[in-house]
Amino acid sequence: MLDQILQDLDLTAMATKAIEHIPAVLAGLVILFGLWALFSLTRKPAKRALGRAGLAPALIGLLVDSLLRYTVLAFAVVMALDQFGVNVGAALAGLGIAGVAIGFAAQDSVANVISGFLIFLDKPFQSGDWVDVVDHQGRVVEITLRSTRIRTPSNTYVVIPNKMIIDQVLVNHSKHGETRLNIPIGIAYKEYIPQAREVLLQAINGVDHVLQDPPPTVVVMECGDSSINLEMRPWIGDANHGAPVTAAVVEAAKLALDEAGIEIPFPHLQLFVDEVKRPVWEGLTALNRQGRPNA
Repeated sequence: MLDQILQDLDLTAMATKAIEHIPAVLAGLVILFGLWALFSLTRKPAKRALGRAGLAPALIGLLVDSLLRYTVLAFAVVMALDQFGVNVGAALAGLGIAGVAIGFAAQDSVANVISGFLIFLDKPFQSGDWVDVVDHQGRVVEITLRSTRIRTPSNTYVVIPNKMIIDQVLVNHSKHGETRLNIPIGIAYKEYIPQAREVLLQAINGVDHVLQDPPPTVVVMECGDSSINLEMRPWIGDANHGAPVTAAVVEAAKLALDEAGIEIPFPHLQLFVDEVKRPVWEGLTALNRQGRPNA
């Protein structure tokens, strides 16, 4: 039985076929390893060249370590399969049709990826910046091709699709370094503005994280209904300190004004009656009498 099986297998023919395919196998392996070696040799120079072009480090990593790597690998696999006699054209045509179908099914994902490229190229923010976007405020901790990740002041982790960021107004508090806070406060009309300004500046300068260069200022914004409305303008070096510094400045300003005897008025409405005609008084008196119970 064993002899019959060996005869059916025709080992000689199989060995001959295997030997015939050795050159193709070797050629495919040479192509695979050759293109991979080429990628390894050009990887660092490509990163340096893109860095000199001003691209963000995260985008350089995505372009070289992801896009270029998989492109080279796919090209090497296609060339290796061609050496083995595989109909690469038909396979690529099938992949192209499948790619179109997948593209229609993943339109939002493709839009997010394109938006991610625009963010990397336009650089409206980078990792570490403090931003306001899509009703969220926080520090950017990571930027990917699909989404941007933000850590909020309450230590929550927010993932925002890049397409939404591109379509919204974005405020970057860290783009130019120092950030100015605008904190309103009111004083009574009877108070002396220069004295109130001096008291407030002393209070502001005693708060942690407030910069001395540029120095804080206190300006008059308007004459309001109940008060002279001032605005305290301290500067901070890190936008992350915005909320705690604002709270500390308001508290310090209130205590300093109280200690100096400067009034912070409640909202109120004051009426002045210049002259009341005699018929009006007579009419009010008559109404008052009509409203009294009979004696």
